[in-house]
Amino acid sequence: MTPHLPTPLPDVTVVGIGADGWAGLAPGARDALTGADVIIGGARQLDLLPEDCAGQRVAWPSPLRAAVPGLLAAHAGRRIAVLASGDPMFYGIGRTLTEVLGTPPHVLPHPSSVSYACARLGWPVEETEVVTLVGRPAARIAAALHAGRRLLVLSSGAATPAEVAALLRVRGFGPSRVRVLEQLGGEGEHCVDGTADGWEASPGDPLNVIAIDCRRAPDALRLGAVPGLPDAAYEHDGQLTKRHIRAATLGALAPAPGELLWDIGGGSGSIAVEWMRTHPSCRAFTVERDPVRAERIARNADRLGVPALRVVTGAAPAALAQLPTPDAVFIGGGLTAPGLLAACWDALPCGGRLVANTVTLESEALLADWYRRRGGELVRLAVAHAVPVGGFTGWRQAMPVTQWAVVKNDPGPREPGPVNTPSGADR
Repeated sequence: MTPHLPTPLPDVTVVGIGADGWAGLAPGARDALTGADVIIGGARQLDLLPEDCAGQRVAWPSPLRAAVPGLLAAHAGRRIAVLASGDPMFYGIGRTLTEVLGTPPHVLPHPSSVSYACARLGWPVEETEVVTLVGRPAARIAAALHAGRRLLVLSSGAATPAEVAALLRVRGFGPSRVRVLEQLGGEGEHCVDGTADGWEASPGDPLNVIAIDCRRAPDALRLGAVPGLPDAAYEHDGQLTKRHIRAATLGALAPAPGELLWDIGGGSGSIAVEWMRTHPSCRAFTVERDPVRAERIARNADRLGVPALRVVTGAAPAALAQLPTPDAVFIGGGLTAPGLLAACWDALPCGGRLVANTVTLESEALLADWYRRRGGELVRLAVAHAVPVGGFTGWRQAMPVTQWAVVKNDPGPREPGPVNTPSGADR
């Protein structure tokens, strides 16, 4: 049970500190630390303080997030200083403290490792993408890999540079220049330079940032920044929303930062993967009843840089019961499962979007009925590919896809009455 924080709230000041320790702190930060009754921080950070900081020193336990309310409650009525690496509000403890307290604490930031790294490299901060691997899988980097881009990776330890170099090789970015910047701002500052293809450096200092000049290998598959990745980017068994239909579907779903998608009948997971690739804060659950396909979805998500995709193995609508409220729902399989469309519609909040694709007449009839009563847009998408015809070239038509896209309560129900749901299962 989470401890109840006392009223008034604890007096908390968060002090950012760098590898240069006490010497790099401004007078206000030093005063906050020398005047504190309790100083909470990582063991490495606490060791940077002089004896003048006489407050009780408390090292963070693990896991950290769960311990924060208890520590604050235990030291209620005392002046608390919390140490953080660099800028406390940049992937730091400042966010957690704000959430726990319900109001921002007093924060005294120090230059972040990103600021130091960009200063050393001559990279404009606003043009440099940052990915953190602190407590997160290295696969997250894959979504940020584009030729010519500059990427800073916040490392989780001494072994991270070798892990990142290996990932770059596998993802077709072996020619990328890799620099490991250690102990930025401190007396032991050091840089290791190389390429992912030739990376053989031994693990160094655990306090490091990895700078990547992204260069794609000539034979690597090119992955763009918008939906509609090549079909070859996915491992699949034929259950794949093809590239052109996928791009149109993501356009109808209209993902926005921070939104959550339900992808029903995941197949190969392509819709959920590309939803999440549109912005780092986008989230998705994909529901797939076939366990072999569910495992394949997880591999595709990992390969394409969105390992946080949640895969639910089970049949909808039963598998939807415990999922958080979605901002959008895509139904790519199982449309005629009894109650599925109604369950998805009921789960959507006002303003939520629903998009459903089908290639069968039975499911098309169902979508036409919902369109008649709920509105939205009903379209048929047809794609043809040029193929050899003897010594000439002709068109081969793919199966047309019927798509219904609707915003809940926009324009609203056209007619009252129950939904006639056909029996059977349609993938």
